[in-house]
Amino acid sequence: MSTRPFSAVPAAGRPAASPGAQAPTLVAVAHGSPDPRARGAVEALVRLVRALRPGLRVELAHLETDQPLLADVLGRLRGEAVLVPLLFSRGFHVKHDIPAVLAARARHLTAVTAACLGPHPLLAEGLHSRLMEAGYRPGSPVVLAAAGSHDPESAAGTQHTADLLSARLGGVVVTPAYASAARPTVGEAVRALREAGHAARDADVAVASCFTAPGLFARRCAEAAPGVVAAPLGAHPALARLLLHRYDQARGATAAKPPGTGRALETVS
Repeated sequence: MSTRPFSAVPAAGRPAASPGAQAPTLVAVAHGSPDPRARGAVEALVRLVRALRPGLRVELAHLETDQPLLADVLGRLRGEAVLVPLLFSRGFHVKHDIPAVLAARARHLTAVTAACLGPHPLLAEGLHSRLMEAGYRPGSPVVLAAAGSHDPESAAGTQHTADLLSARLGGVVVTPAYASAARPTVGEAVRALREAGHAARDADVAVASCFTAPGLFARRCAEAAPGVVAAPLGAHPALARLLLHRYDQARGATAAKPPGTGRALETVS
């Protein structure tokens, strides 16, 4: 197998390739959820990615719960692959779980992983769109609901996403809140915004759902919100474009390694 570097990414965003060259497989890595709606949502996102990039092989894999699992997908692939985490910040799954599976099951591949999906203006675009669809009233403060992590880098990424969404909304207050592992919770953040004078009532605070798909965390945050709650991003066009952007970044910035040398995870920011 050739060990040539991945092709550079041209201005149009589509990676350059020599005639007949096979582009690396894009592996979209979802967390997985016992909620039956979750798999349908990420499958719809993957279908949209395929439609946006005809001819690119796109595979869906899960870290847990849902099939197919990442280990199994990597086991049947050959050649080159770029893993794109369907996660919005650099927490435990990005730093530990994905590298562990790569080390165990991808020695036969030239495989790299892209940056997680957030923070990025395209993510803010999708969050903004879902808020508008939910009936967001311009000027209302917003709680950005995210999964949560003990990792401070993850919290910093979520704050950056909140800042991007605030700018997209014209400078309204956007404060992060979490479904697990970190504080404040959505309910706490809603009350804090009211007590600080940003809203007259708890119900005046909107919640943006920074989740790929429906599931326990998204439901927990929605149930704690007395006002407008945006739907998870799902197969939003901005999210599909962001997924391809991360793929192109990784492909353009990371040199391929021969089989057996790609076990050390390389993350492209």
